[in-house]
Amino acid sequence: MAGLAPEGSHFDARQFDAKMNELISGDAQEFFTSYDEVHESFDAMGLQENLLRGIYAYGFEKPSAIQQRGIVPFCKGLDVIQQAQSGTGKTATFCSGILQQLDYGLLDCQALVLAPTRELAQQIEKVMRALGDYLGVKVHACVGGTSVREDQRILSSGVHVVVGTPGRVFDMLRRQSLRPDYIKMFVLDEADEMLSRGFKDQFNVIAMHVLSYWTPSTYHLPLEIYFQLVDILLT
Repeated sequence: MAGLAPEGSHFDARQFDAKMNELISGDAQEFFTSYDEVHESFDAMGLQENLLRGIYAYGFEKPSAIQQRGIVPFCKGLDVIQQAQSGTGKTATFCSGILQQLDYGLLDCQALVLAPTRELAQQIEKVMRALGDYLGVKVHACVGGTSVREDQRILSSGVHVVVGTPGRVFDMLRRQSLRPDYIKMFVLDEADEMLSRGFKDQFNVIAMHVLSYWTPSTYHLPLEIYFQLVDILLT
Protein backbone atom coordinates (compact mmCIF):
# COMPACT_ATOMS: atom_id res chain seq x y z
CA MET A 1 0.00 0.00 0.00
CA ALA A 2 2.79 2.36 -0.88
CA GLY A 3 2.37 5.78 -2.37
CA LEU A 4 0.15 8.77 -1.75
CA ALA A 5 -3.57 9.12 -2.22
CA PRO A 6 -4.91 11.22 -5.08
CA GLU A 7 -4.50 14.99 -5.04
CA GLY A 8 -6.92 16.71 -2.69
CA SER A 9 -6.98 13.84 -0.22
CA HIS A 10 -5.52 14.01 3.27
CA PHE A 11 -4.94 10.26 3.39
CA ASP A 12 -1.24 9.39 3.21
CA ALA A 13 -0.68 5.67 2.59
CA ARG A 14 2.99 5.83 3.65
CA GLN A 15 2.02 7.49 6.92
CA PHE A 16 -0.67 4.83 7.43
CA ASP A 17 1.85 2.01 6.91
CA ALA A 18 4.32 3.66 9.29
CA LYS A 19 1.72 4.06 12.03
CA MET A 20 0.47 0.51 11.57
CA ASN A 21 4.02 -0.79 11.94
CA GLU A 22 4.46 1.35 15.04
CA LEU A 23 1.27 -0.03 16.55
CA ILE A 24 2.16 -3.63 15.74
CA SER A 25 5.69 -3.30 17.12
CA GLY A 26 4.55 -1.45 20.25
CA ASP A 27 2.13 -2.27 23.05
CA ALA A 28 -0.17 -4.15 20.69
CA GLN A 29 2.52 -6.49 19.37
CA GLU A 30 1.18 -9.47 21.31
CA PHE A 31 -2.15 -9.20 19.47
CA PHE A 32 -0.76 -9.32 15.91
CA THR A 33 0.63 -12.35 14.13
CA SER A 34 0.87 -13.75 10.64
CA TYR A 35 -1.38 -16.71 9.81
CA ASP A 36 0.66 -19.44 8.17
CA GLU A 37 -1.87 -22.27 8.00
CA VAL A 38 -2.57 -23.20 4.38
CA HIS A 39 -5.59 -25.15 3.11
CA GLU A 40 -5.12 -26.34 -0.44
CA SER A 41 -8.77 -27.27 -1.02
CA PHE A 42 -12.10 -25.78 0.00
CA ASP A 43 -13.16 -29.17 1.35
CA ALA A 44 -10.35 -29.02 3.92
CA MET A 45 -11.55 -25.72 5.41
CA GLY A 46 -14.41 -27.11 7.46
CA LEU A 47 -17.02 -25.03 5.65
CA GLN A 48 -20.74 -25.71 5.72
CA GLU A 49 -21.89 -28.09 3.00
CA ASN A 50 -24.27 -25.53 1.48
CA LEU A 51 -21.51 -22.92 1.41
CA LEU A 52 -19.27 -25.38 -0.42
CA ARG A 53 -22.09 -25.97 -2.90
CA GLY A 54 -22.26 -22.25 -3.54
CA ILE A 55 -18.48 -21.94 -3.93
CA TYR A 56 -18.30 -24.73 -6.50
CA ALA A 57 -21.44 -23.56 -8.30
CA TYR A 58 -19.81 -20.14 -8.66
CA GLY A 59 -17.02 -21.80 -10.60
CA PHE A 60 -14.23 -22.12 -8.05
CA GLU A 61 -12.33 -25.39 -8.18
CA LYS A 62 -9.21 -24.72 -6.13
CA PRO A 63 -8.65 -21.84 -3.69
CA SER A 64 -6.26 -19.07 -4.70
CA ALA A 65 -3.28 -18.20 -2.51
CA ILE A 66 -5.18 -15.65 -0.43
CA GLN A 67 -8.16 -17.98 -0.12
CA GLN A 68 -5.90 -20.80 1.09
CA ARG A 69 -4.70 -18.60 3.94
CA GLY A 70 -7.51 -16.10 4.42
CA ILE A 71 -10.82 -17.94 4.63
CA VAL A 72 -10.19 -20.09 7.71
CA PRO A 73 -8.98 -17.34 10.10
CA PHE A 74 -11.99 -15.27 9.08
CA CYS A 75 -14.26 -18.24 9.75
CA LYS A 76 -12.67 -18.60 13.17
CA GLY A 77 -13.74 -15.07 13.98
CA LEU A 78 -10.22 -13.72 14.07
CA ASP A 79 -9.43 -10.10 13.22
CA VAL A 80 -7.82 -10.16 9.80
CA ILE A 81 -5.91 -7.73 7.59
CA GLN A 82 -5.48 -9.13 4.08
CA GLN A 83 -3.52 -7.70 1.16
CA ALA A 84 -3.34 -9.15 -2.35
CA GLN A 85 -3.40 -8.05 -5.96
CA SER A 86 -6.68 -7.41 -7.77
CA GLY A 87 -8.30 -10.48 -9.26
CA THR A 88 -6.87 -12.93 -6.71
CA GLY A 89 -10.15 -13.73 -4.93
CA LYS A 90 -10.18 -11.32 -1.98
CA THR A 91 -13.91 -10.70 -2.28
CA ALA A 92 -14.78 -14.40 -2.20
CA THR A 93 -12.42 -14.77 0.75
CA PHE A 94 -14.23 -12.43 3.10
CA CYS A 95 -17.65 -13.33 1.67
CA SER A 96 -17.00 -16.99 2.50
CA GLY A 97 -15.89 -16.05 6.01
CA ILE A 98 -19.03 -14.00 6.57
CA LEU A 99 -21.37 -16.66 5.16
CA GLN A 100 -19.81 -19.35 7.35
CA GLN A 101 -20.45 -17.35 10.54
CA LEU A 102 -23.95 -16.01 9.99
CA ASP A 103 -26.85 -17.14 12.16
CA TYR A 104 -29.48 -17.74 9.49
CA GLY A 105 -32.21 -18.03 12.08
CA LEU A 106 -31.63 -14.38 13.03
CA LEU A 107 -32.95 -12.01 10.39
CA ASP A 108 -30.95 -8.98 11.52
CA CYS A 109 -27.85 -7.39 10.02
CA GLN A 110 -24.88 -9.36 11.36
CA ALA A 111 -22.22 -8.24 8.89
CA LEU A 112 -21.45 -4.82 7.43
CA VAL A 113 -19.14 -4.45 4.43
CA LEU A 114 -18.00 -0.98 3.36
CA ALA A 115 -16.66 -0.32 -0.14
CA PRO A 116 -15.46 2.93 -1.75
CA THR A 117 -17.68 2.86 -4.84
CA ARG A 118 -21.23 1.90 -5.75
CA GLU A 119 -19.96 -0.46 -8.45
CA LEU A 120 -17.70 -2.36 -6.06
CA ALA A 121 -20.42 -2.59 -3.40
CA GLN A 122 -22.87 -4.00 -5.94
CA GLN A 123 -20.27 -6.49 -7.16
CA ILE A 124 -19.65 -7.67 -3.60
CA GLU A 125 -23.40 -8.07 -3.12
CA LYS A 126 -23.58 -10.27 -6.24
CA VAL A 127 -20.70 -12.47 -5.06
CA MET A 128 -22.18 -12.77 -1.55
CA ARG A 129 -25.58 -13.65 -2.95
CA ALA A 130 -24.15 -16.26 -5.35
CA LEU A 131 -21.91 -17.96 -2.79
CA GLY A 132 -24.73 -17.99 -0.25
CA ASP A 133 -27.41 -19.13 -2.66
CA TYR A 134 -27.86 -22.52 -0.99
CA LEU A 135 -27.75 -20.96 2.49
CA GLY A 136 -30.67 -18.62 1.94
CA VAL A 137 -28.62 -15.51 2.74
CA LYS A 138 -30.38 -12.15 2.54
CA VAL A 139 -27.95 -9.42 1.48
CA HIS A 140 -28.62 -5.86 0.38
CA ALA A 141 -26.45 -3.15 -1.15
CA CYS A 142 -26.97 0.33 0.31
CA VAL A 143 -25.44 2.72 -2.22
CA GLY A 144 -26.00 6.22 -3.53
CA GLY A 145 -28.09 6.82 -6.61
CA THR A 146 -30.82 4.43 -5.48
CA SER A 147 -34.10 4.90 -3.61
CA VAL A 148 -33.70 5.69 0.09
CA ARG A 149 -37.24 4.48 0.76
CA GLU A 150 -36.50 1.16 -0.95
CA ASP A 151 -33.40 0.74 1.22
CA GLN A 152 -35.50 1.43 4.30
CA ARG A 153 -38.16 -1.03 3.20
CA ILE A 154 -35.67 -3.84 2.56
CA LEU A 155 -33.76 -3.22 5.79
CA SER A 156 -36.99 -3.18 7.81
CA SER A 157 -37.96 -6.55 6.30
CA GLY A 158 -34.68 -8.04 7.55
CA VAL A 159 -31.29 -8.85 6.03
CA HIS A 160 -28.25 -10.82 7.20
CA VAL A 161 -25.62 -8.70 5.44
CA VAL A 162 -25.41 -5.07 4.32
CA VAL A 163 -22.85 -4.04 1.72
CA GLY A 164 -22.61 -0.34 1.04
CA THR A 165 -20.79 2.89 0.44
CA PRO A 166 -20.04 5.05 3.49
CA GLY A 167 -22.44 7.84 2.52
CA ARG A 168 -25.57 5.69 2.21
CA VAL A 169 -24.67 3.44 5.15
CA PHE A 170 -24.11 6.55 7.28
CA ASP A 171 -27.55 7.82 6.21
CA MET A 172 -29.23 4.52 7.05
CA LEU A 173 -27.63 4.53 10.50
CA ARG A 174 -28.67 8.15 11.03
CA ARG A 175 -32.26 7.29 10.11
CA GLN A 176 -32.06 4.21 12.38
CA SER A 177 -33.10 2.06 9.42
CA LEU A 178 -29.86 0.11 9.85
CA ARG A 179 -29.38 -1.04 13.42
CA PRO A 180 -25.88 -2.01 14.59
CA ASP A 181 -27.10 -4.09 17.54
CA TYR A 182 -26.32 -7.48 15.98
CA ILE A 183 -23.39 -6.60 13.72
CA LYS A 184 -20.52 -8.92 14.64
CA MET A 185 -18.48 -8.69 11.42
CA PHE A 186 -17.19 -5.41 9.99
CA VAL A 187 -15.24 -5.48 6.71
CA LEU A 188 -13.50 -2.57 4.97
CA ASP A 189 -12.78 -3.40 1.35
CA GLU A 190 -10.09 -1.23 -0.24
CA ALA A 191 -9.87 0.89 2.90
CA ASP A 192 -7.12 3.15 1.56
CA GLU A 193 -9.14 3.93 -1.57
CA MET A 194 -12.24 4.60 0.53
CA LEU A 195 -10.48 7.06 2.81
CA SER A 196 -8.76 8.81 -0.09
CA ARG A 197 -12.22 9.68 -1.41
CA GLY A 198 -13.04 11.86 1.58
CA PHE A 199 -15.24 9.50 3.59
CA LYS A 200 -13.30 9.94 6.84
CA ASP A 201 -16.02 11.66 8.88
CA GLN A 202 -18.69 9.21 7.78
CA PHE A 203 -16.40 6.24 8.34
CA ASN A 204 -15.64 7.51 11.85
CA VAL A 205 -19.34 7.64 12.77
CA ILE A 206 -20.01 4.22 11.24
CA ALA A 207 -17.05 2.63 13.05
CA MET A 208 -18.03 4.16 16.38
CA HIS A 209 -21.62 2.93 15.95
CA VAL A 210 -20.46 -0.63 15.25
CA LEU A 211 -17.73 -0.79 17.89
CA SER A 212 -19.95 0.67 20.60
CA TYR A 213 -22.21 -2.40 20.39
CA TRP A 214 -19.41 -4.94 20.49
CA THR A 215 -18.93 -7.07 23.60
CA PRO A 216 -15.94 -9.12 24.78
CA SER A 217 -17.48 -12.14 23.03
CA THR A 218 -17.39 -10.25 19.73
CA TYR A 219 -13.86 -8.86 19.64
CA HIS A 220 -10.52 -10.53 20.16
CA LEU A 221 -8.36 -7.45 20.59
CA PRO A 222 -8.76 -5.10 23.54
CA LEU A 223 -11.34 -2.53 22.46
CA GLU A 224 -8.81 0.29 22.70
CA ILE A 225 -6.75 -1.38 19.96
CA TYR A 226 -9.72 -1.20 17.59
CA PHE A 227 -10.07 2.49 18.34
CA GLN A 228 -6.33 2.97 17.74
CA LEU A 229 -6.73 1.29 14.35
CA VAL A 230 -9.64 3.61 13.53
CA ASP A 231 -7.56 6.61 14.62
CA ILE A 232 -4.73 5.48 12.30
CA LEU A 233 -7.12 5.11 9.38
CA LEU A 234 -8.48 8.58 10.02
CA THR A 235 -5.11 10.31 10.40
